[in-house]
Amino acid sequence: MNRRTKQRMISAEDFAVLDRAPDESKPLAMWLWLNLDPLGRGPMDPEWIATQQSSRPTPDTVLEQLLMLMEADFLATYQAEGQEWILLLHPLKVDLRGTPITTPEPPQGLRGEPVAMGRGRASEGARAGAGTWDRGRAWAEAQVRAEDAARAEAWDAVQRDREAEPERPERPFVLDAPQMFCDEHMPGGPREKKCGPCRDFRLLREEWMARRVYVERMSSYEAARSMREEEVWGGDPF
Repeated sequence: MNRRTKQRMISAEDFAVLDRAPDESKPLAMWLWLNLDPLGRGPMDPEWIATQQSSRPTPDTVLEQLLMLMEADFLATYQAEGQEWILLLHPLKVDLRGTPITTPEPPQGLRGEPVAMGRGRASEGARAGAGTWDRGRAWAEAQVRAEDAARAEAWDAVQRDREAEPERPERPFVLDAPQMFCDEHMPGGPREKKCGPCRDFRLLREEWMARRVYVERMSSYEAARSMREEEVWGGDPF
């Protein structure tokens, strides 16, 4: 906290102006009181404000709370020197002697009045100048950010749907087929000498494999035939 900030005191009368503000925006209001210049001016930069706070809120959270404080008539914004500035309508009462002010002047009629000097609300001139606030731009930026986040999430969901799910391979027939040779000659076979039992095992295996292949082909045929019938007879003829 800088020396200028240490000289500021928030009184009970100051806190009274926050009655209209939502509770979640009040810590930001106090931060603005203590960290903007003595006239309650500073850059309208949610990212910068977020990095300066010890709680490290997101810029979107800061922007949302700034909009809440605008609605509560705690602050306004104005354009000057090619950028947007915050103006607190209820700045704290401080001693300005010897304090340099580098922020640009707001438009005439848009001024904040220190609450500690006796008035609990902004002056009529400040309220009359509220029409110059750039609330629409701030609201639009918040809306665009929300839409961008929603579109990014939707695109991620589409990409996830496009990713091919791994398919479990079918078990080869040969792994379940009967053995090729008799028990005596498995697994190498009878070699030079022929074996009658090995021949029987081989014939049994060949029949088993042929049957499995035939069953698979019949299944494919039945599926294709059923689909064809649905195409011919499907739909309401009347």
